Amino acid sequence: MSAPTPRTAATLAATLLTATVALYIALVAFGNITDFGTNQQFVRHVLAMDTTFKDDDLMWRAVSSKGLQDAVYVVIIVWETLAALVLMYGTWLWVRHDHQRARRFSTYGLLMLMVLFGAGFIAVGGEWFSMWQSKDWNGLEAATRVFLLSGVVLLVVQLTEGRTATT
Repeated sequence: MSAPTPRTAATLAATLLTATVALYIALVAFGNITDFGTNQQFVRHVLAMDTTFKDDDLMWRAVSSKGLQDAVYVVIIVWETLAALVLMYGTWLWVRHDHQRARRFSTYGLLMLMVLFGAGFIAVGGEWFSMWQSKDWNGLEAATRVFLLSGVVLLVVQLTEGRTATT
């Protein structure tokens, strides 16, 4: 274990922002587990592409298997839960002043969210499954918000590298 380092304004910001994102994604995962059906319908409609423009050139991409749709949703929940746990651990490490490991785990958790919301929801859901075409099942704004929040926090976390109590 590395020697604890003193807290700076940057590490305090990293601690609190990592904790905020950890809390947020933990609540998202908890909501998806305890209210499984609500976002299950969201995932089903996005993958089925049943509220898009139904362009024949795109509809071959649709996934109509409810079993596959539900498997995708379970993977999303597991990914969110793991990201929350990694970020909680990162927060705990920040609190313990183990900044090197805290930065590493916070980075892992934030990147997990950026991959899920950037590659998963924005790229695959938004473009491949044409979620942008749906008035009812379009999660691009929410996905972009989480992607950007995670990215800003990631920048703050990275800014703590090499900081000492005097900086």
